Amino acid sequence: MPLSDDQPRTRTRLPVGEQSSAQSNHRQSRPLRALLAVLVVVTLLVVALAIANRVMPGAGSGDGTSADHAASGAGPAPSGDQPVGTTVNGIPTGYPHTEPGAQSAATNYAVAIGSADMFRTDSRHGIVATIADPGALAGLQSRLDQGFGGDTATRYGLDTQGRAPKGLTFVSRTVPVGAKSTGYSDGDAKVEVWCTGLTGLAGERSVQPVTTNWFTLTLSLHWTGSDWKLTDFSRKSGPAPLPGDQQAATADEIAGSAEQFGGFRYAR
Repeated sequence: MPLSDDQPRTRTRLPVGEQSSAQSNHRQSRPLRALLAVLVVVTLLVVALAIANRVMPGAGSGDGTSADHAASGAGPAPSGDQPVGTTVNGIPTGYPHTEPGAQSAATNYAVAIGSADMFRTDSRHGIVATIADPGALAGLQSRLDQGFGGDTATRYGLDTQGRAPKGLTFVSRTVPVGAKSTGYSDGDAKVEVWCTGLTGLAGERSVQPVTTNWFTLTLSLHWTGSDWKLTDFSRKSGPAPLPGDQQAATADEIAGSAEQFGGFRYAR
């Protein structure tokens, strides 16, 4: 039967020699446990740093880090090379003879094709001459003249020279969101560029207010020996995200922003 707490208790004392030895062993075991704990913590830190360095892409890198970056849940890493150093007619040129270089060229050409300058004959011809492959120049020029001149310009309220009515500002900008290669070889590349765009007339009397849209441009490029040049392109709608719960700006705010905020060339 269990003993009550008021029962006398028996205490055993070790001989002096044995007591000292037990206490000494107990004191020695504490530093050993502390050392083992420190080694375990250091090992875990080294493993964590190794995993972090493998998952996170290095600063400024534009190469094979996409898979590791995607594994971290952050999506693919930005693609393309660092900005090129030359421009022709305001369009970056001189891209590397690489797959990222082709993506950079396609992204910049998408910006050029979607600009307001494409609605004016002289500037449109200059843009096409800059970005087109010599063998595809005539066909692209004819196609883009039909796409941006005549009825298209009239539909946006522009005159035959691509000019907006007095007091109004014509806005046409393409803003790339991302790019991916869908085909690549030493001489040819095909790149899809996901974009959002602004198009319309900004001003109080506008009957064509500036609106946004989402689309994907597919650009075919050819390596000419010194640069990537455009041979063909196509466009499809979307993918478009859900619109945000945000109040639309006034006509004056849009016009002011279009005149005050410059666009980007998107060289990278």
